[in-house]
Amino acid sequence: MVKMEDGRFLYEHTIEKISTWGTDENTMVVAGATKATMLKTIRKYVPKHFLLVPGVGAQGGSLADVVENGMNEDIGLLVNSSRGIIFASNGPDFAAAAAKQALILQQQMAEYLE
Repeated sequence: MVKMEDGRFLYEHTIEKISTWGTDENTMVVAGATKATMLKTIRKYVPKHFLLVPGVGAQGGSLADVVENGMNEDIGLLVNSSRGIIFASNGPDFAAAAAKQALILQQQMAEYLE
């Protein structure tokens, strides 16, 4: 990761700039699940914005880590797990396997919302 002269990382400068472009009503930030601990820092700049968080599942991101580091009082997360679902099987059971994986993720997410 690139560190700037002030000691902050480039992504911190980027998210700070993004926070000035709009509001939490009209701007969403994309932040990957594979580095979920960075979501805490991102939340310092955009505490109320929705975060689109790809990378849960097959790419190695953890739903638990995303929730722990990125959820705000309004939840504020749109979690994506494309590969974990669409590549659940490459056989004739593709549709059933994909549906099963989607349901598992949905149930896990529901547990965090309770």
